[in-house]
Amino acid sequence: MNLNLEGKKVLVTGGSKGIGKGIAEAFTAEKAKVGVVARGEKGLKKTREELSEVEVFQGDLSNAEERSRVFQEFIDTFGTIDILINNVGGSSGGSNLETSLEQFDEAMQLNYFSAVHFSQLAAPYMKKANNGAIVNISSIFGRESGGKPSYNSSKAAMISFTKSLADELALEGVRVNGVAPGAILHPTGNWQRRLDENPEKIEKFVEDQIPAGRFGTVEEVADVVVFLASERAKWVIGATLNVDGGQSKSNF
Repeated sequence: MNLNLEGKKVLVTGGSKGIGKGIAEAFTAEKAKVGVVARGEKGLKKTREELSEVEVFQGDLSNAEERSRVFQEFIDTFGTIDILINNVGGSSGGSNLETSLEQFDEAMQLNYFSAVHFSQLAAPYMKKANNGAIVNISSIFGRESGGKPSYNSSKAAMISFTKSLADELALEGVRVNGVAPGAILHPTGNWQRRLDENPEKIEKFVEDQIPAGRFGTVEEVADVVVFLASERAKWVIGATLNVDGGQSKSNF
């Protein structure tokens, strides 16, 4: 299937490792023009070496001024933006009562407000072209309990934002959708660390919690993201699709 993404200008936040890096690689395979943003210089350097076609931009995406700066650097480099992938994210804290307000705020800034802010920055370019796509990387835990409360809250907000922004931009030629991964295994992720620390416990988790009987892969998430960003998915608007091997317990 030809996704007609050749030459499209794509910005991937949190694109130097894990799911974000896989998404960037998938777009380059479609011959899109890709820029990745991340905080760590070492990770960006490695990404640049491994994905020679991409441009890299360094910035702390929990900071609004940094977000504005790196977005402008992307525009200065590519001239416009056709596709935005809001992928950057992280978690901190523990239970609700153990997590400080500052940690809740940090999670919201990185996981949620960064998506809102980049969408606000990108939308005028897409509206002017009467064409564009935004894909927000959420989580199945944005719909149900699991994981850390600060993370869950921010991902739930992202799913709500995805639908409301999609409705707002649909008549402007801009499609907004989301992807909610389940447990995805990759070398720099928490699941790999947990697997290394306690293989028996994690293998039991997979057996009990994932109907497909295994972890998902970065490539399986990236394939869905790239499809949603393409015109082949032009009638998918405001959806957040699970990519989880059946792990989610939600009926919706």
